[in-house]
Amino acid sequence: MKLDLMTAGMPLRAVQQLARHATEAGFAGLVITEAGRTPYLSAAAAALAADLDILTGIAVAFPRSPMVTAQVAWELAEASDGRFRLGLGTQVRAHIERRYGVDFDPPGPRMLDYLLAVRDCFAAFRTGELSHHGEFYDLSLLPPMWSPGPISAPDPPIDLAAVNPWMLRVAGAHADGVHVHPLNTSTYLRQTVLANLATGAATAGRSVADLEVIVPAFIVAGDSDDDRSRWRELARMQIAFYGSTPNYSFIFDQIDRPGTTAALRERQRQGDLAGMAALIDDDMLAEFVIEGSWSGIADAIADRYDGIATRVVNYFGAIAWADEPVSMRPWRDITRALAT
Repeated sequence: MKLDLMTAGMPLRAVQQLARHATEAGFAGLVITEAGRTPYLSAAAAALAADLDILTGIAVAFPRSPMVTAQVAWELAEASDGRFRLGLGTQVRAHIERRYGVDFDPPGPRMLDYLLAVRDCFAAFRTGELSHHGEFYDLSLLPPMWSPGPISAPDPPIDLAAVNPWMLRVAGAHADGVHVHPLNTSTYLRQTVLANLATGAATAGRSVADLEVIVPAFIVAGDSDDDRSRWRELARMQIAFYGSTPNYSFIFDQIDRPGTTAALRERQRQGDLAGMAALIDDDMLAEFVIEGSWSGIADAIADRYDGIATRVVNYFGAIAWADEPVSMRPWRDITRALAT
């Protein structure tokens, strides 16, 4: 099992320093999310600074042409000597239509066509012949001067963000891996994620073992309750924020907490952030977080994700590093334990 570190985009010199410290601490990769900054420049900076895997987790797909995404991924694969993984996601309708100003519907079929189009671009970079004729993307022109040409690295693997059963089956059938949403429980991972990945993979003559299963984790580590309390409360608030999204309500239903999303949304409408967090009581919180001492947290991670995840992503790692870079030091033994 590999342990990765999650970060949002940040100033490029800072992400280079983070990448170097993450490598020294034994993290296998850096998972870069897209929010206020694009993930690709941060990915390039990290790839040139340290010898670790670089993953977009995720880059928003629809605002960029599949050709643009393929070209950027191609350069990152070359710059990282084949250590780059392209993680793509749909985002939600409001952001796609109102922030980016592009089409969203239907997100699932559009994402599948997008993935296949990016793959066809990769093939064209090697052969010079571009041919993709899908429902949403039609690509057929690639003069030599506009092609990046072949590279020595393999084609970048493409991982899809997936929450619901349909998209998980698409990822199982067509992607190289899946980015699981941070709002995950053992029940959700086994009953929804693995089950639907297996169904999708079987349609393509594959199994889940052929996929990279990338699972973000709210890891609450420390040798005292005071050390852990900050991360526990940050996780509680993050769960409340994610849980207010209607598409994720079934994850609460699976742990016998129906109505949680509706209650969260009501407090959200009132601007009651403290009230949202209070709805995530300690018993519910335990479904979503991994908590333990520094000496025991590796076993806790392995117990939760063994047989499920190929890569576990430390959700809070970059936040702790930004506060205090020496916070990386305790992870050295943990990353080593999980890798063996």
